[in-house]
Formats: sequence, C-alpha cells, structure tokens
Amino acid sequence: MRYQIRHADVEYGAYKILNDINFEIHDKEKIAIVGRNGCGKTTLLKLIAGDLHMSNPDSDESCGITMAGRQEIGFLRQISFPDGEITVEDEIKKVFAEIFACEARMKEIEEQLQYQEDQNLYSEYDRLQKKMEALNGYHWRREMEIMFRQFGFAPEDLQRPIGSFSGGQQTKIAFIKLLLSRPDIMLLDEPTNHLDLPTIEWLEDYLKKYDKSVVIVSHDRMFLDRIIDVTYEIEYHHIKRYPGNYSAFVRQKEENLEKQERDYEEQQKEIKRLTEWIEKWKNTPTKVAAARSKQMAIEHMVKIEKPRHFDTKTFKANFTPRIESWSEVLSVKNLSIGYDMELSRVSFRLMKGERLAIIGENGKGKSTLLKTLVGILPALGGDFAFGTNVEWGYFDQQKAVINDADPEQTVLDNFWQEYPDMLREEVRSALGSFLFSQEEVEKKMGQLSGGEKVRLALCKMFRTRPNLLILDEPTNHMDMAGKEALEKMLASYGGTVLFVSHDRYFIRQIATGILDFGMDNVTQYPYNYEEYLEHRDSMTAALSNPPSPAPAQKSTAKNAPTLDDVFDKKTYYNPGKIRSRLEKQLEKYERQLEESEQKSAELQLQLVDPALSTDFEKLMEIQKQLDAEEAQQESLLERILETETELAEFHRE
Repeated sequence: MRYQIRHADVEYGAYKILNDINFEIHDKEKIAIVGRNGCGKTTLLKLIAGDLHMSNPDSDESCGITMAGRQEIGFLRQISFPDGEITVEDEIKKVFAEIFACEARMKEIEEQLQYQEDQNLYSEYDRLQKKMEALNGYHWRREMEIMFRQFGFAPEDLQRPIGSFSGGQQTKIAFIKLLLSRPDIMLLDEPTNHLDLPTIEWLEDYLKKYDKSVVIVSHDRMFLDRIIDVTYEIEYHHIKRYPGNYSAFVRQKEENLEKQERDYEEQQKEIKRLTEWIEKWKNTPTKVAAARSKQMAIEHMVKIEKPRHFDTKTFKANFTPRIESWSEVLSVKNLSIGYDMELSRVSFRLMKGERLAIIGENGKGKSTLLKTLVGILPALGGDFAFGTNVEWGYFDQQKAVINDADPEQTVLDNFWQEYPDMLREEVRSALGSFLFSQEEVEKKMGQLSGGEKVRLALCKMFRTRPNLLILDEPTNHMDMAGKEALEKMLASYGGTVLFVSHDRYFIRQIATGILDFGMDNVTQYPYNYEEYLEHRDSMTAALSNPPSPAPAQKSTAKNAPTLDDVFDKKTYYNPGKIRSRLEKQLEKYERQLEESEQKSAELQLQLVDPALSTDFEKLMEIQKQLDAEEAQQESLLERILETETELAEFHRE
C-alpha cells in the first residue's frame, strides 16, 4: 500500500465537507473520485497533496494519514512560473535535475578512470547507469519533445519565453512538467478540460501504461472507463470504494441499492409482524414469555438502514418541436469558415432526425462553423441553406457562462425578461424543470455557478421548441448526472441535432453521424461513434499496411463529400491589416485574461482569510464569484487559442 487515509474529517469553517473518510492507494492503481459538483472531490485531492489537513483532533489515534516510505506526490495546482523570461525548454528541464546530476557525476568518473583504475569508481559508475535507465535518462529529450507536440505546441515553441504564452498554454506546460516528473502518486483534477480528442486519446494511453499510481477527478466517463481500476464515490459527505471502472461502479451501485431496498422491506415486514403479535398477546399470561422473547428479537436485530437514493437531482424537460421540418434540414456546400482567414472548408447534408456530432482538433473551426450557420460570423465563401420549416435554437456555452446580464437581476426576472408574455407560474414551472425551484428562482445572476448558467441558457433555448438544436459544448460545466439527463432528453427529442463536443461518452450516446474536422479536410461519416472509430482504425491499418497494387476504385463511403462537391473560390484581402487586427485582438484577450486571473488570485486570498472562516454565506458568495472568473478565463483561453491558430496560419502562408 502506497498511501492510506483513516477516518478523516475535513471542515470548511463550520461546514463539514468530508466525514469519516477512508481511502487507500495501492501499487499501480488508477483511481477515480466521482460525485456531484461541490461534494468534496477536489478537497480530497488537496488533502492527499498536503494542501489541506484533517479536522480530527491530533489525540485521536484511530484517524490519520500514513505512507509506505517516501512517496513523491504530484498535483497540478494554480500555476505561477516565477521567471517569465526563462525559455519553455529550460523550465521543463528542471524536471530532469536528477538525470543531469547523474550525467555530471558519470562524466567526472569517466575522467578519473582515464588516470587510475579504481574498483569503487567502476561500481559507482555501474549504479549510476542503472539509475539513469530507471529514470529513462537516455531518452529524456525525445520524451519531452513528443509530449510537447502532443499538447499542441510546435517544436520551436520550446525556445520561447514562458511568459509569452497565454494562461491556458502555461497550464498545459505545467501539466507536461507534471507528467514528465513521473511522481509516485499523480493527482489529476479534470485533466481532459480543453484538450481535443487526439490529445485525450494519447493521454489515456499514457496513463494506462504509467507504472505508478494515478488519482483522477473527472466528469469524462469514457476517459474513466478506459483507465480506471478503482472508483471512489463521495456522496452526502461520505466515501465508498467500488472495484472497477466508472461503468462497473454505476452497475454495482444500482445492484447494491436494489438489494438494500429488498432487505430493508423484508426486515420491516418482519418487525411489523413481530410487533403486531406482541401487541396482540402481551397481556395474555401464557404468552408473556413469548412476547418478551419476540421483543428481544426485534431489539437485537442489526437494523438495515433505509436506502438513501442516488443524489441524482437534476433538470428534466420533455418537449416536442413547435412544427416539423421537411426532410432536408441543412445543406452546406464548400463553405469557407474563419474570421478574416479560412480555417476550413466544409460540405455536408443534415437530414431530419439525425444527430450529427462535430469532432476534431482544436483550432480547426468547429465552433466557428456553428457561429457561421447562425449568422454570428459571415461566411468567407461557399454557401449553405436551411430546409423548409426549419426553426433552429442555438446554445453557446461561452456566452452562457460569461452571461453579461445584470448581476443583481434574479433568475426569474432574467428569464421573464426574455419571455415577457408568460405568466409568473409558467415561468416558475419552466425554470423548475431545470432545477431552479422555490427560492432558487430568486438567486441573483451574479451568484450563479458555471453549471447553473448553462442550465438557464438551455432552459431559455428549449422554451422556443425549435426543431433543430445547434449546440456548442453543451455538457461543459455539467456533472455526470446532468450529462445523463441531457442525453435522455436529446435521445427522446423528435427534431434534429447538430452539436460540437469533446465528451466521447456523450457523443457515443447521442450521435447518429460524425462530422470530422481532420488535419487536411472535413469529412462526414454516416456512422455512430463506435462505427466511426472502427472505420478510422481500419483506414489507419490500411495506410500502415498497404495492399498489393490494384486498379483504383472509387470510394463508396456513404454521404462522404467528394471532390465534385468542392469548387475553388479566390479571396482577396490586405495581409498587413489582417495581421494587425489579429495581433490587437490577441493582445486584448490576453490583457482580459490577466485581469481575470488577478481577480481570481484576490478571491483566493479572501477564501483563506481567517476572519471569514465561520461566515459560510460570505464564503459561498466568494466561491461563486471565483467560479464565474474561472469560466470567463476558460472562454478567453479558447478565444486566444483560436486567434493564435489564425496568426500561425497567416505567418505560414
């Protein structure tokens, strides 16, 4: 056993977050910590990392934390690189200090052995060689460069000052350092956030092969299913261990609940039967002894606790489109998308009832496509057309989370402002379907978390009852129960769905087709996600092992755009003006990000202010402000990435 927590409590002011926690890490285990938002998952990671301490009294010997020897624990905290002028390579090379020390000592020994034969030096040299092999010291540069590219950086970026990168890119660099440091226990809090699908798949493979322990907090169910050996769930301040991955945990929990319900009901029936018998015969002299015996039987029973049902309170809304569209919902032909420069050219058809998932690498224009279709951005070329009777609803998670509404306005008034003809009870009912019930509707907009803002935006969109849903990352900021609820809604929805997502489990549950933004082109596949993966893998295998030469055959892939669908169209623009605009835009976003990060730092200091340790209401208000700032930073990071991609493409051209 590497690490153990016994009967730990963690309190925040007067509020108990974790109660009587028992937690273990063994050998090379890959462990998931799951639970609803705010249940204490990140708190547990901080306890393991040593950033927080147990609230139990030191005198209580039944509780404590023990480790098997010295365990190096790696945790990606709020990053702050002290020297912004140092190059990325020099910053990352700090991870390899032990390797460089071995190399330096080996060189010293080599020089000494030129002048003298010393068995002790030979022995030391042999030990150092074995240590270098254990540290993978002969391949550190290759490993660093491969990982650097996997996270979307160019090789030349290694020589840039670390301060020249955005906050999101610096977070990725810190993540790379953590992976390269290879700690005995690696703690990862939502590691797939802002990673595209190819990078997530690479990270999965890396962590599965990692020969030490990993503890992961994530809402990415497929990521957990493919990596995890053990799942811990935090619910109602307590923790429970389940062997297996996330799907195994869900199955076991359901089975345990069903068994507990059966056992509880049977025991209650038996208690009722015995109690009725006692009440009937307790005053009969010949039955007194038997009545007393049955009473003792009841008292000595090991009482089965009444099952506490899953903490699955979430939103629900069953709706049908206001009108039905015709068969062809959307036709897109050779559509050039981007800002001033083309990111991609897209051709596809969307038919009634289809649910088309848009996937691919970051920076290729997935969200830009949706913005172009709904008129937020102009098309740079090509054309598209919605079919007859199509009424679309658009969800933009960036706009939903940033939400520029009056922070003092209530949720009820904010919704009512958009639908002023509705009656008050109708407004409350609509909001209630998305968990804004009773006093929640009086919550102020400035107090909403990212997840609450997403729910409000979805509630507004669904109210229009469109027959085409255009969704940009709808599951961001949602916990697993929220994602599952949205999956059920979309699966039963009678209209058409076009959506961008990096959540593969969500895609697998919803998509009937895939629009893949690849390296060189955009291709539509008439497959669900599992079939798409099989097709992709077979194509990769065919390219790796080409068959013997044979007569060329025309592709028969269903609905895949052909070259006949594409036509060339020249565009003319002023390069200097475009470069200047992009550079100013990038500077503005980075300035806004810096201001937001500064505000987050100030809020973090307020959270640890001893004077507020017992003011739970104030602490919750500060935490919500912090959540809003972090959501804004996420949006700004995506804008920065998109702008940087455009600039890089501009310079290459």
